[in-house]
Amino acid sequence: MSEPVRDVGSRGEPAVMPGTRRSSEFPELGCYGLAGHATDPHALLDEVRTAEHLGLGTLFLSERFNTKEAFTLAGAAGAVTTDLRICTAATNHNTRHPLVTAAGAVTLHRLTRGRYSLGLGRGFDALFDVIGLPRITSAQLRDAVDIYRRLWRGETVLGHDGPAGKYPLLQLDPSYDENIPITLTAIGPATLRLAGEIADSVVLHTFFTDDTTARAVRTIRTAAETAGRDPAALRIWSVLAVVDESQGELARLRKLVGRLGTYLQGYGDILVRVNGWEQQVLDDFRAHPLVTGAGGALDAVASPETLTAVEDLLPGEWLAASATGTATHCATRIAAQFRAGVDGVILHGNTPAELTPVLTAWREYRSNEKSAGPADRFPEK
Repeated sequence: MSEPVRDVGSRGEPAVMPGTRRSSEFPELGCYGLAGHATDPHALLDEVRTAEHLGLGTLFLSERFNTKEAFTLAGAAGAVTTDLRICTAATNHNTRHPLVTAAGAVTLHRLTRGRYSLGLGRGFDALFDVIGLPRITSAQLRDAVDIYRRLWRGETVLGHDGPAGKYPLLQLDPSYDENIPITLTAIGPATLRLAGEIADSVVLHTFFTDDTTARAVRTIRTAAETAGRDPAALRIWSVLAVVDESQGELARLRKLVGRLGTYLQGYGDILVRVNGWEQQVLDDFRAHPLVTGAGGALDAVASPETLTAVEDLLPGEWLAASATGTATHCATRIAAQFRAGVDGVILHGNTPAELTPVLTAWREYRSNEKSAGPADRFPEK
C-alpha cells in the first residue's frame, strides 16, 4: 500500500521472486472499496479486481459496524489481488484488544506479501458514548501504535499501564520482525501533528479546500521534522470527491451534495473550522427543516428533490472542494491536489469502474505534464 511498503516477507526475505517487481499504472491514485452505504460485501471482490485491472495503486477500506468489518474486507481484497495495495482507513484501536489488532495486521501483511497497511483513526465521540467505548485521544493512539510495533518486532510487553489500557502480558511471537506501515486518518491540527510524529502515511479528509490541503501537508511534514523524522518519507493522501458528468445528475446530487451534507450533519464543526468556512452557515444548515426532518444521513435517505433543495443551502465554494464536470476537468482537479503537496489522491465516492473516464483523462494529463516537466512530479512512492 503506502508509505513506504517494503516488498519483504516476515523476516526480510523477498516477497516476490528475484527479477520481478510489483507495478501499477497509477500508483499515485487510490479508491475506496464498497464506497458509501454498500450492504453487499461480496461486491468488493469484483471491485478490487477491477481496481487492479485499471491500474489503481491502493484500495482503502473504511469500517462500519454492519457489513463493512475492516479486517474481513482486507483479507478478501488481498486474496483476489496480487499488486493492489490495501489499507484500512480507518479502523479504531479501541474496538479490539491490541493482540487481536496486531495479529490481524500480521496476518494481512503476510497474506498480501507486504501490501497491507493498518490504518487508524479517532472515530466519532457520539458513537463511542452510545456503545460504551472510551473516546479516543492522541495519547491513546500514540500508545496503541507503540504497542503494535513492539509486538510486530517480537517483543513481550509486560505490565503495560498506559493511555491505551492495562495489559499484564502481550506477546505474539518472539521470532517476529514485521515491518507493517501505520496509516493515520486526520482532520484537525492536533491529529495532523500526531500523524507527522508517529505514522508512515496520512489520509486527509474529503472536502478539504486546496488551501486547507496545503496547510495540512505543511503541518504534517513540520511535525515529522520536529520529531526527528524524515518528512519526505511520509506519504500523504488527499481524498477528493469525484463525480464526472458521465454519471449523471442524480449521482452528482447524491455523491456530492448528499455526502457533504451528511458530513456536515455529523461532524461539520471541525470541517468548517479547518476550512475557514463560516460557522453561521453550518448552524443555519443544521437547523433547516430539510435537515432536521431528514430522518437519517442525507446521502442515504434524501430524495433527489430534497437534495436539490439542500444544494441551495450550501455555498458554492463548499461544494467546489471536489472534482465534477468533464473527465478532463476532474483530471485538472487531481493535479491541483499534487500542487498542494500531497503524494497520492484517493478518488472518493465511486466504484473503480465508475472512475474509468477520469482515469483515461488523467493518463493523458499526466503524460502531457511529464513530457514538459520533472519525471517525479507525480510521485510513485
